[in-house]
Amino acid sequence: MTVYDDLVGQQQVVAQLRSAVDAARAALSGERGAGMTHAWLFTGPPGSGRSVAARAFAAALQCTDATPGCGHCAGCHQVLQSTHADLEVVRPSGLSYSVRETRELVLRAASTPTRRRWQIVLFEDADRATEAAANALLKAIEEPPPRTVWLLCAPSPDDLVRTIRSRCRLVTLRTPPAGAVAQALSLRDGIDADLAADAARAAQGHIGRARRLATDPEARRRRGHVLSVPSRLTGLGQAVEAASALVSAAEAEAKAMAEELNESETSAMRQALGESARGRMPRGTAGALKDLEDRQKSRATRVKRDALDRALLDLASYYRDVLVVQLGSDVELVNADRAPELQGMATKATPEATLRRLEAIIQCRERLDANVNPLLAVEAMAMALRPH
Repeated sequence: MTVYDDLVGQQQVVAQLRSAVDAARAALSGERGAGMTHAWLFTGPPGSGRSVAARAFAAALQCTDATPGCGHCAGCHQVLQSTHADLEVVRPSGLSYSVRETRELVLRAASTPTRRRWQIVLFEDADRATEAAANALLKAIEEPPPRTVWLLCAPSPDDLVRTIRSRCRLVTLRTPPAGAVAQALSLRDGIDADLAADAARAAQGHIGRARRLATDPEARRRRGHVLSVPSRLTGLGQAVEAASALVSAAEAEAKAMAEELNESETSAMRQALGESARGRMPRGTAGALKDLEDRQKSRATRVKRDALDRALLDLASYYRDVLVVQLGSDVELVNADRAPELQGMATKATPEATLRRLEAIIQCRERLDANVNPLLAVEAMAMALRPH
C-alpha cells in the first residue's frame, strides 16, 4: 500500500510526484533539491483525482518512512485523515472564497512547521477564489516562507489568473479509462466486475461517481430517471414536468451526498475535540461545532448545483450515444444497456437535430453557471429537447 494507490490511471503523475518528493527530501538534507518547488497546480476534469493527487503528494512530503509515501507511517496517516499539524486543507464551502478568508489562510500558512518538514496548504477548488482573494494569494505565492508548500486544485490552468499559474508547477491529470476505473472498483471495493464496468462507463471516468453508482442502488435509480427524460418529452406539459423531475432528482442526490459528507466531517470533528465514550463533548467546543455546521449549510448550495450539473452531463451522454448510433461510429456507448432505445431515438431525428439538443444542454449549464434560476434554465432546455 502507498499513498498513490487511489490515483487510478495516472502513472505519469505518480512518477512526477515521486521525483518531486525525492527532491524535497534532498532539500531538507541541505542539498539543492532542484525538482521541488513551493507552489503546485493540480488540474484535470471532474473526477480525475485532482485533490486525491494533491493529498497523496502532501502525505509523501510529510512521510517519515525510508520509502516516501509509504501509506502506513504516522505522517502519511495523519495527512490522509486531515489531522496533521502541518497541513491546512481548504474546501470552499460556498460558491466563492473571499479575500478575508484568503488573508487569514496566508497568515496560517506562514507559520513554521512543527515537525521540521513542510507547512502544506491544500487548496481544493482554488478557482472559487474571488479576484481580490486571488491577488492576496498571489502575494503569498510570490514570497513564500522557505518551508511552505501551496497545493492548488482547479479544473483547468485557465481557471486561475495568469500570474498565479505562472508561478506554479503544473500537474495535469487525465480522465482515467473506464477499464482502469472498473478494475479499481473490483479490486479495492470488491464490486462485481459487470456492475463495476457499467458504473465506470456511466461515470465517464469520474471515480467517485462510479463508486457511488456501483454501491448505491438509489443513485442508479436517480440516474435512470434522468435518462428517461428524452422519451418523456412528447409535449409542452410533459417537458415542464420532466424539467421539474430533473431538478428534484438533482436535489435528492445533493441531499444524500451532503448528509454523507456532514456525518463523516462531524464525527471526525467530535473525535478530534475529545468526545467521550458516552458522546459528551468537553467544555468550550460548542463554537467549533457550530462553525462546522454553518460551513456545511453554506456548502449545500454548491453541492446542489454540482448534482444538477452531473444530471445534465448524464443527459448529454444519452444524446451523445444517439449521435454515435446515427453516425455509425464504433465508439463504445456510455449507456450500452439502453442500446435498443438509443437505436429507436436515432431513427427519429437527424444528426443535426441531435447536435442542437446537445447545444441546448450546454447552454443550460452555462445559464446555471451564471446563477439563472435552476428550474427556469432546465425548463428552457426541456423545451429545446422536444421533438419538432
